[in-house]
This record gives sequence, C-alpha cells and structure tokens, in this order.
Amino acid sequence: VCGPIVKELLEAGLTVHAPVRNPDDKEKLKYLTDIADASKGSIKFFKADLLDEGSYLEAMKGCSVVIHTASPFVTNVAKDKLDEVLFGPAVKGTTNVLNSVSKTPTVKRVVVTSSCFALLTDAADCKKAPNGVITEEIWNTTASRTYNSYAYSKVLAEKEAWKIADAQSQYKLVVVNPGWVMGPGLKVHETSESYQIIKMVGDGSFKTGAPDMGSFIVDVRDVAKAHLAAAYEENAEGRYICVGHNTSLFEFTQTLIPKYGAEYPLPTSMAPWLLLWLIGPAIGMPRKTVWRGCGHKPNLDNSKSIKDLKMTYRPMEETFPEMFQQMIDGGMIPTPTK
Repeated sequence: VCGPIVKELLEAGLTVHAPVRNPDDKEKLKYLTDIADASKGSIKFFKADLLDEGSYLEAMKGCSVVIHTASPFVTNVAKDKLDEVLFGPAVKGTTNVLNSVSKTPTVKRVVVTSSCFALLTDAADCKKAPNGVITEEIWNTTASRTYNSYAYSKVLAEKEAWKIADAQSQYKLVVVNPGWVMGPGLKVHETSESYQIIKMVGDGSFKTGAPDMGSFIVDVRDVAKAHLAAAYEENAEGRYICVGHNTSLFEFTQTLIPKYGAEYPLPTSMAPWLLLWLIGPAIGMPRKTVWRGCGHKPNLDNSKSIKDLKMTYRPMEETFPEMFQQMIDGGMIPTPTK
C-alpha cells in the first residue's frame, strides 16, 4: 500500500520523506520519482531500516505527519522464522518508528497501517461479535503464534502502538485497519499474497471451483485515500475499518467473468466444502481455516471511515478487472494458448 499512499501525498502537493533501504537504487525507486516529477509535490529518499533503532530520525526531521506502513504480508512462515520474518518487523519496527517520533517534536500526527486481522482472524469470528458485527471496538482473540501468525503479528504491533501513544501527549495516533487489499498497485508485486491469489484465479488453479471463503475486500487506491484522510482530517481519531465489501473469494472471482471468462480458465462454481477440507493442507490452507472461513459471510462495519474520513469505496467490478488486466499487461498472467 505504500506506493499508492505516496502517490496520493505527492498529488496533493506535499513533500514526502521516504525512508528506504537503499536510496541510491534509482532504478528501483524510479516509479516513485516519475510520479513526483509529474505532480505538485516532491520526494526525498533517506536510508533507513525498520529494525535499526534510530535510523528513521533523519527522515522525520521537520515533518508534521508520520505514516508507518511497513510490515510484511506473508501467511506461510516456518515456525523457527516467525520472530525474524513476522513478529520482529511488526512489533519492533513499530516501536522503533514511534520512539523516533518521540524525539521529533515537529510530528503532531502518526498514522499506522494495521489490518482488519487485528480485529478478527476468520469470518466465523463475526458470529461472536456483538450483534454479529465487527466494529473498531473489537480485538482479535482467536489468532496466535500457531494459528494465523500474520494476524497475531498485527494484533501485537497495533497494541504496542497504542500502548506507546497513550503514554504521551506530543502527537495523535490514528490507525487504519484495511481488509484484504486488492486492485492495481503502482506496479505488479509478484511476491504479494494478493497478486498471487489472483494469479491462481487466472491460471486455472480454481477452474473446477473457487472456495466460498469469507473475505473482506478493499481497493488499494481506497486504502491510500484513507491514509491521507487519517493524516489530515482534523477530527480523525482512533481506529478505522477500511473495507469496501463483505464478500467471498468465489463472489469476487465472478467479477472477472464478463470480460475475461471466454478466454481464461476462471472458476464458475464453488468448490465443495468437504473437498477443500480434505485437500486444504496440501494447498497451504489449514483445515481450521477452511472450517472457520468457508460458508461464513463476514460483517465488518465501515461506517466510521465513511463518516470521519469521508470515504467512498470502489465497486469490486472495478477493482478486480483492473487488477487482472494489470497482471496480464505485466506478464504475471499469461495469455492462454488456443
């Protein structure tokens, strides 16, 4: 989500200080400098590392707002790598950023990108929420080190952010909790879990049926707008569920049928629940995930973001075809041979 957020900031005419691991890698950063060159804003790159204490101080100098987005979205991590890959970057990274903010008195607002996974693990969690609705008052209590460690990392990181923020009076913390982020980014990220699932949709992996897996979806461009509003709307405060659609994996794949169904091996039916339960572990889907996700419709309330951040959410019929086309153009989804 970082690239689209930077794009929103630059197009608003703001000066962006962007911490990166290697500010001298001009080719890797070209997509951002190109946006800056065509916008009213400007961008400066600074060398920093999420786990290097104090490395963000130089980038923060003179800034009034800090937006902290860096945290990996990976779901398959070896148990002996959890701290290195997930918990370290998520928790220690958040601590390092906020510690640097406390040493930068010009900063008056901090926006942290959390996740709806800090509120729930699976769609089944909605049934235990008050009135069956997930709101910003809810915290995820079903994720753990051993079950959906990614979701657990988001809980740990966000709670740490609130703990630090509540102990000071220099800045206001606002947290954006996006759902499953989809849609065309500034460029195709082949290692992204979101792009990988759409690749599977396009290459025929779900041709015999897509799972009725409860999904809470948001377009990456809407996530970027939510961050800008969280940073600059005067009355923004607390947490914000940033979700456009309470849907399912099968439902969102159907948005591709009208334009691409004749040419690509897209799913046209749901995969049987029992079959998924049987083969789930072989395709990286734990049986507990199948049990708690399939057949359950999520119910996340985005009304606070609509009211406070003035959000409007794109239809899925825009998000998925545009993402699919971007992946075709980028070569990630090959044109089927006839």
